Amino acid sequence: MTEQKTILPIPGKRNTLITSALPYVNNVPHLGNIVGCVLSADVYSRYSKLRDRPTLYICGTDEYGTATETRALEAGVTPQQLCDEFHVKHKEIYEWFDIGFDYFGRTTTPKQTEIVHEIFLKLHKEGFLEERTTKQPYCEKHDSFLADRFVEGTCPKCQYDDARGDQCDKCGNLLDPFELINPRCKIDGATPVPRDTAHIFLRLDKLQGEIQQWFEKASQEGGWSANGIAITKAWLDRGLEGRSITRDLKWGVSVPLPGYEKKVIYVWFDACIGYPSITANYTDEWEKWWKNPEEVKLYQFLGKDNVPFHTVIFPGSVLGTKDKWTKLNTLSTTEYLNYENTKFSKSRGIGVFGNNAQEIGVPASVWRYFLIANRPETGDTQFEWQNFVLANNSELLANFGNFVNRVVKFVNAKLDSTVPEFKASYTDESFDFPGWIAEVNALLAEFNKDMEAVKLKAGLVKLMELSTKGNLLLQYRLDNASLTGHPERTHTVIGLALNLVLLLASLCSPFMPATGQGIARQLNTTLGFIPDTWDPEVLKPGHKIGKAEYLFTRIDDKKVTEWKERYGGTQETRAAEAEAKRKKQEDKERKKAKKAGKKAAESEAAAAQKATADGIETAATEDVKTLPVRGADKPAEK
Repeated sequence: MTEQKTILPIPGKRNTLITSALPYVNNVPHLGNIVGCVLSADVYSRYSKLRDRPTLYICGTDEYGTATETRALEAGVTPQQLCDEFHVKHKEIYEWFDIGFDYFGRTTTPKQTEIVHEIFLKLHKEGFLEERTTKQPYCEKHDSFLADRFVEGTCPKCQYDDARGDQCDKCGNLLDPFELINPRCKIDGATPVPRDTAHIFLRLDKLQGEIQQWFEKASQEGGWSANGIAITKAWLDRGLEGRSITRDLKWGVSVPLPGYEKKVIYVWFDACIGYPSITANYTDEWEKWWKNPEEVKLYQFLGKDNVPFHTVIFPGSVLGTKDKWTKLNTLSTTEYLNYENTKFSKSRGIGVFGNNAQEIGVPASVWRYFLIANRPETGDTQFEWQNFVLANNSELLANFGNFVNRVVKFVNAKLDSTVPEFKASYTDESFDFPGWIAEVNALLAEFNKDMEAVKLKAGLVKLMELSTKGNLLLQYRLDNASLTGHPERTHTVIGLALNLVLLLASLCSPFMPATGQGIARQLNTTLGFIPDTWDPEVLKPGHKIGKAEYLFTRIDDKKVTEWKERYGGTQETRAAEAEAKRKKQEDKERKKAKKAGKKAAESEAAAAQKATADGIETAATEDVKTLPVRGADKPAEK
């Protein structure tokens, strides 16, 4: 096995550095996690490489933090042992999904500590760090300070009753644990009390001007996602404040200041530094990627809940060092992918997680296709089994797979697997060949435009439209009668179709890499770069192709019910959810009835009051004495 060459920027080339949000180590990713970060980044990375650009795709597991420490305690292992176990689980899941990281690392490394300390001390030197005595939640029940995320309660912004002390997952606002209504310790449910403790704060308020200036330029030039712009702008419009970057914990990067030996750097400060530190574990020349803004463009893929860390805190941190860092150019953020109109839940057995996908028996290419087709780019989307099966059977099998299989199989059977003599300049009254080629090139241009703008769903649509163009070319023109009666036209159809299949192999490869390789194998060639303009004569007459293979197989519609049942939660959770829904409906109806009763009572009371008032008015009218009219000639008495 040959050793892969280290990928480094090439001066004068379009050097592309890609990161996916680092998945937190102590859980198994579900389909929403996968499409929101690692898969989307992988699709763009593969596209960039097929455009012949020096491209490096970096990711890894985010391993520090209280969540890891607590779970390790529950499991009776050390935090490092827990991280080692889950790092392998993540790696195996992403390998099955054909995620082509150039390097998949982790944050618990000496390089991470080294680079975090470097940034921390430079911020300290430049006056952007300060010590403050703060009150921190303390659990008297188990005698320990609590990290923000281990305080739970009701969000003061949106009233969500399961918000964490660092962030509300419903409205996305970052929170202070003391802002929560009815706070409780996540570990034992006790009510935390405030206690004084000294911590280091990052003065984002002093960095706001620089962050604002950078954001306005980068978001416009890089074509950021609308939700990424909106979230960042909301932060800046509210005004940035100093935020604590240390915690009273054990599991984390040490604080390089005297007196802080029992504290660690908080994970939200050091997590994004994982990108350069993981790159440093890949190559000692990591600064050619991360401290080279003139030659490198940075693309970052993440879910919307991670936006502020990538667009405010991390850029603010590197700006404050006064070093020349490569900063974010293009931000691609997603909303949420839900499961059958509910949320994914590992504890309740609801939804498909990374390890489940492997059990089902459907190839990774189909999962990748469907997830990108339903990528939540501008709003929340749903994973639904009915549509999953439909996409495989009606789109991949009946359209894309049918086109490739039909032409390759015909050449195998009728032309001894050999590309016939043909010329792309051929014209015929029965079909507008030059017009068809122009239409293919127009769709190719649209495909490239969408992909360059990281509009992955739109790019996938163009891919399928090109496949449809191929089927249109073959319609009524590829059969024995056509080959016998119109050999020159049929040979042209075959030559153009095979070359379109070759183009589709490259275009589909970012979305379905195994499918792209399968097509190249059938054509007995290698994947080519994605061009600006299609050359319909790459496969020359006389070229021997390989044997036809089925790219996709039909999924039985009965599987929809089976998979819904299997991944719709356990019997207990389904019963509990049904009971909860029933109670909720009963409460709703009871409140409605109570409200209606109250309204009826108020109406009756109002009617009774009106009747009483009318009676009093009538009685009063009857009791009024008629006074004699004063004569016009008599003066009024004084």
